[in-house]
Amino acid sequence: MQAPQKQAPIISTSSKCPDQVYIQGHNEAVLKSHRWRTAANSASYLLPTLRSSTKLLDVGCGPGTMTCDFARLCPDGHITGLDYSASVLAAASAEAASQALTNVAFTVGDIRSLPFPDDTFDVVHAHQVLQHLSDPVHALREMRRVARPGGVVAVRESDWAAFTWWPQTRGMREWHALHAKVARAHGCEPDAGRRLHVWAKEAGFERDNITPTAGTWCWNTPEERQWFGSTMGGRLLEREFRGNAEKCGATEEDLLKCHQAWKDWAEDEDGWFAILHGQVLCKK
Repeated sequence: MQAPQKQAPIISTSSKCPDQVYIQGHNEAVLKSHRWRTAANSASYLLPTLRSSTKLLDVGCGPGTMTCDFARLCPDGHITGLDYSASVLAAASAEAASQALTNVAFTVGDIRSLPFPDDTFDVVHAHQVLQHLSDPVHALREMRRVARPGGVVAVRESDWAAFTWWPQTRGMREWHALHAKVARAHGCEPDAGRRLHVWAKEAGFERDNITPTAGTWCWNTPEERQWFGSTMGGRLLEREFRGNAEKCGATEEDLLKCHQAWKDWAEDEDGWFAILHGQVLCKK
């Protein structure tokens, strides 16, 4: 009889959830898109800096697919995944166990007060995190604090105003405007990608030590449209985003109209959607 796989440990370092609201929530429609992310499709700008022995902190790691990729890429190092959701970290731990990874652990914690000493990590990484915070510069200062001298802080954020798609239907435009309205009502900045290099300067990095670049995602095949349409449209009717949107004046009819717009986009043979990301590598 085969022995059960040992899951990567989950260490609780916070007794309460942060009061910052993640407007999308951690429902299945959201997690399905998070599980799609890999180091190859979402962190290619960082990969050349990794070494076999790299000690890396993955902030806002979610279900851990990227975290596990980092662990495979740094077999002699150690990877720590941090998220404020213990339930999401349970899935991340199970993912690591399924891959028999022994150099990864997961920690419940808050990016605004990272539970680590100064100068701990070679690389501190965050993907699509700062756009959900009311004070992204403070979060970057925390990431900088726990990076060792000579280490790297790596951040990638989408830029919602730069999203582009076809066909440009009214329903899709209304969805786009609704998301921006809800995000900003919660003190967040959805157009984070274009601001990263400026935020990094405000967080204490020297301009000459900040390398800004850009990356993209694109969906257009029938399979890609069905997958992406279900993740983006599906979250509109989940209680987390629905509740936050209703607080901003959205009605049930508004949400259903946006949901239908995503279904129509997914079925359109000419459907195409591209996302632009800002990226920064910041040397401490």
